[in-house]
Amino acid sequence: MYGALWRVLPGPWWSRVFLLLILAAAILAALVFWVFPWADHFVTPQEVTVNQP
Repeated sequence: MYGALWRVLPGPWWSRVFLLLILAAAILAALVFWVFPWADHFVTPQEVTVNQP
């Protein structure tokens, strides 16, 4: 899959690396701002108590 993605991107290798970094940053931003807050409603926190010695 990574080889196919590398061949699809245009330009020299430094341009491809730059595009991949921007793509990775966009995916991480989408996860942090939209996906994780949405999924937080479905995760039930467990009640954990920690005993102090």
